[in-house]
Amino acid sequence: MPPRSKSVASWLALTVGSLGLHRIYLYGWRDRLAWLHPWPTLLGLLGVYRIRSLGLDDHLAWLLIPLLGLMLSQSMLMAIVHGLTPDERWAERFQQPLQPTRWLPVLAAIAALLIGGTVLMGTLAFGGQMYFEYLALSR
Repeated sequence: MPPRSKSVASWLALTVGSLGLHRIYLYGWRDRLAWLHPWPTLLGLLGVYRIRSLGLDDHLAWLLIPLLGLMLSQSMLMAIVHGLTPDERWAERFQQPLQPTRWLPVLAAIAALLIGGTVLMGTLAFGGQMYFEYLALSR
């Protein structure tokens, strides 16, 4: 297995982690979880498309958009985990020599914390609003 950079893994999780590319980088093309990542993300993007074209009355979009938010939040969480893993543990996990990483993965973790917190709160707010609107409209 070639050496895996903690910085690259952190930034991949931050930028394209919802598509599973950070897992492909870390574990290879045969990682089954990596191949499951794109589907909820694409369904969430379909929900965004439906809400933009059909409006807020589309109940299917209400179910699909939180999938996108959850996938983005979990990829931000993985960027934080990768970025803040100690160098010694990283080297042990991937059987490679110890390489000091400096600040690049920490900056990815900071950016992921900002983005992930915002996305998670927005997802919860959107889901709650749609749920209570559905209850109000069904009466």
